[in-house]
Amino acid sequence: MRSKGVFHVDTEVLVPFFDIDTMHVVWHGHYVKYLEVARCALLDHIGHNYTQMLEAGYAWPVIDMQLRYVRGATFGQRINVRASLVEWENRLKINYLISDAVTGERLTRAVTVQVAVEIESREMQLASPGCFVRAVERVLS
Repeated sequence: MRSKGVFHVDTEVLVPFFDIDTMHVVWHGHYVKYLEVARCALLDHIGHNYTQMLEAGYAWPVIDMQLRYVRGATFGQRINVRASLVEWENRLKINYLISDAVTGERLTRAVTVQVAVEIESREMQLASPGCFVRAVERVLS
């Protein structure tokens, strides 16, 4: 069963014309951009976004991404991108649900996994840095 996560952040996106392909739906690659917008909102909510990650000496590359398309979004459609925090102690795993903002109809599901990499040594960390874990714990308390 798919985990709902410990908390989530919703972000609304208005699908722009330049994201549409010749089939009049959002080109599949643009959904990755929508996930990034929602992931940034989630990290801002945690209080440890990409700027704070870099200041702490870590990069967080995406090492795995899965998308399941149910129905294509269209030009001018208001979509809601829900990012749910699932794992954070050893890696950052986020589940996403993209749905129509008006009807709630599910359009796409996705998952991303990121790991901390120490910038100076370029070594992947086996556990998330303490500063990130503490930021998540502050939100949960």
